[in-house]
Amino acid sequence: MMIPDLKVKLFADGADVAGMVDMYRRPWIKGFTTNPTLMRKAGVTDYRAFAREVLAAIPDRPISFEVFSDDFDEMACQAREIASWGDNVNVKIPVTNTRGEPSYELIRQLSAARITLNVTAVFTLDQVRDVVAHLDPATPAYVSVFAGRVADTGREPMPHMAAALALVHLLPKAELIWASPREVLNVLHADAVGCDIITMTNDLLAKLSAFGKDLGQFSLETVQMFRNDALKAGYRL
Repeated sequence: MMIPDLKVKLFADGADVAGMVDMYRRPWIKGFTTNPTLMRKAGVTDYRAFAREVLAAIPDRPISFEVFSDDFDEMACQAREIASWGDNVNVKIPVTNTRGEPSYELIRQLSAARITLNVTAVFTLDQVRDVVAHLDPATPAYVSVFAGRVADTGREPMPHMAAALALVHLLPKAELIWASPREVLNVLHADAVGCDIITMTNDLLAKLSAFGKDLGQFSLETVQMFRNDALKAGYRL
């Protein structure tokens, strides 16, 4: 399968500005997501400066920036500021705070105010159902279900995501994101389920070039890699 054959949209997940700009050059990358963990890993120290730099380079594809407060009133203030940064900005709101208190009322208020949300860290179908119940049908929204982490628990993610999709698509402007994929094969899983979007880090996106590759050739290249690395390391027996 070639990348253009996919129905699911590919969003690049990261916070390295150079990497984001590189992905922006690829028309099949339809949007971008970030989060505080990725930003910290990338060495971001000034949130606003980072956002300004990214939005200057990527002005016309959706980009999600996340609130980081644990207090709902402060989350609301952060969400409104983030939303003001650009027309292509989506505001990531975690489904709960760190005390496990649901964000549903905040989601209701912000969605009613026509702020495009990306509700994140969603795992359970009950959470999906409650998020959908609090989103304004007239406002675009994303619901990010962490299918990869669901799979980490030994649960099969495809039926879970199919059930989530049925709930999210009750709203005409809401889209389901297959979040936290663990392997390139998850792109085909998300596509088969009918997910609207899958987020992928740049290292996973780079592996898309192996789609349809001859397995015999892939085997040979792997043997060559082992041999070359042994030579470079100077191993002797």
